[in-house]
Amino acid sequence: MEPILIGACIILASFLILSATGLIQISKGKKRSRNLPPGSYGWPVIGESLEFLRRNREGKPEKFVTDRMSKYKSEVFKTCLLGEPVVVLSGPAGNKFLYSNGNKLVTTWWPTSVQKLLGTCLTTSVGDEAKQMKKLMSYFVSPDALEKLYIKKMDFVTQQHIKNHWQEELKVLPAVKLYTFELACRFFISVEDPEQIKKLCSLFNIFLKGIISLPLNIPGARFHRAMRATALIREELLRIVRHRREALMNNNNDDLLSHLLVTPDENGSFMSELHIVNNIIMLLFAGHDTSSVTITLLIKTLGDLPHVYEKVLQEHREIAATKKDGEFLHWDDIQKMKYSWNVVCEVMRQYSPVIGAFREALVDINYKGYDIPKGWKFYWNAPITHMNASFFPSPREFDPSRFEGEGAVPYTFVPFGGGPRMCLGKEFARLEILTFLHNVVKRFRWSLVVPDERLEYDPMPIPVEGLPVRLHPHKL
Repeated sequence: MEPILIGACIILASFLILSATGLIQISKGKKRSRNLPPGSYGWPVIGESLEFLRRNREGKPEKFVTDRMSKYKSEVFKTCLLGEPVVVLSGPAGNKFLYSNGNKLVTTWWPTSVQKLLGTCLTTSVGDEAKQMKKLMSYFVSPDALEKLYIKKMDFVTQQHIKNHWQEELKVLPAVKLYTFELACRFFISVEDPEQIKKLCSLFNIFLKGIISLPLNIPGARFHRAMRATALIREELLRIVRHRREALMNNNNDDLLSHLLVTPDENGSFMSELHIVNNIIMLLFAGHDTSSVTITLLIKTLGDLPHVYEKVLQEHREIAATKKDGEFLHWDDIQKMKYSWNVVCEVMRQYSPVIGAFREALVDINYKGYDIPKGWKFYWNAPITHMNASFFPSPREFDPSRFEGEGAVPYTFVPFGGGPRMCLGKEFARLEILTFLHNVVKRFRWSLVVPDERLEYDPMPIPVEGLPVRLHPHKL
């Protein structure tokens, strides 16, 4: 009887979810006819989620979108992802519409897996609550803070990391994940103990595997493992928060955690300990993972393209030649790394660190003649524009010159999103990527152990073998 009962429960749950989301209309008299976008909802409840996730694992996240654009002969189509009716928009017009109408026609939305794992924080909040959180946190990832508080310490930590971990042969991805996570721990919560950092980093890697997944909280499921890991992370961070609160009675600590503990919002209210922990989780996640995959794929690209490596090396040797022995990088040095940043941008164009995000319709919307009901979700996909030959000729060719001068056409290059929800940590990511690049190219060339290593998006682009490399120190 058990399989029959399970099947009945699934069918009932499917009907209730589809009714609640509008995928099935329970008729109560005549309804106004709507011109919904073309498309298919796929299977009950799961919709086309499995196909969406499968394309990511194949390393072709844009194919889910391009296949349907071709099938329906439309840049706008409907689907069902993670239990929700979703309208997919593509191209700069779709990006501009979603970015420029934040908190007016649309608001940020994340799948259940993200909401349950992160809890209430800047990423999952909307409206005034999100604005107040952003104000409280923005200074610590601003250019001013980067210049005054971070750059010299970041250079020091980077040098120590390379000295301790970059020897002969290594796997780049796990090494870089540890590096970026250590930076986030040091700067946001002043945690410097290597064992504590490794423990938290290991838990975060489990958390990441479940961040975009079907929210099945049953043993063996990715989401279940991620929920358990997140509970342990929260326990550890709550201990850190409470210890810091006691320590602040005796002295000051100039980091984000202390700032959140002692600074009220505009209404005089202080953030709760749980909300502080949730925001720290969000920043540790955002502050290390997108940067980790970008640095990893930057190392891969420079290993594949020696002529690009040589130009990067020349730029950094010129900067190093202006430094005294033992002198750390200054903010002005980062601004001189123009070619290097163009290379990083081209890496992010070819391998989008964030493949897309969701929004929710606040009102009934008409877009390009199609009706999108209030409460439906939108999805935008970065690779669709990044790999579009109309905006980036010969998109498979690696060409950093695309970003010289005025750079890309607006709303075509979107690794950090756009509009009011532009990534808060953009400048922090730029600083840590360029600081790492400066230190690693000064010391080494490298060769790829697996030259044609496959990439998969899970949910970010990662080499399946972790990108093993052999290091070749420069001859003095």
